[in-house]
Amino acid sequence: MEPLLDHYYLKQPEPIQGCLLALKDIIMQLDENITQQRRFQIPFFYYKDKKLSYLWVTKKKIQIGFVEDKNIHPKKEGIKLKDKYQSMLINPNDDIPIELILTELNEKIDLYRSILANK
Repeated sequence: MEPLLDHYYLKQPEPIQGCLLALKDIIMQLDENITQQRRFQIPFFYYKDKKLSYLWVTKKKIQIGFVEDKNIHPKKEGIKLKDKYQSMLINPNDDIPIELILTELNEKIDLYRSILANK
C-alpha cells in the first residue's frame, strides 16, 4: 500500500480505522484484478483500471460507494457520459453488511467482465 493510503486509514480513530481496514480487505480479496489508488484524497478501488468503489469517512460514519465507470460505454456524439454512483453509510459500531457489499461489487465486476470480453 502506498504511504498516502496508509495514512488515510491509520489517521482515523477506532472503531472507524478497524472498519475501514476490514472493508479494504473485503474489497481487495474479491478479485486479483482489483487495485487501489488515492483519488480525491480517499481510497478508490479499480477493477482492471475501471472505477469500482471508494471509501470515505463522513460524520463518524463510513460511506462505501459503488461506481459504474463511464468509460465502459461507447461514446455517442453530443452525449456526455458520467460515472454512475451508488453509496451506503456504514456505522463502524455495527456489523458490516458483507453480503450486500459483495453483491454490489460482484454486480459491477460482472458488468465489467461482460463488456470487456466483448471489446
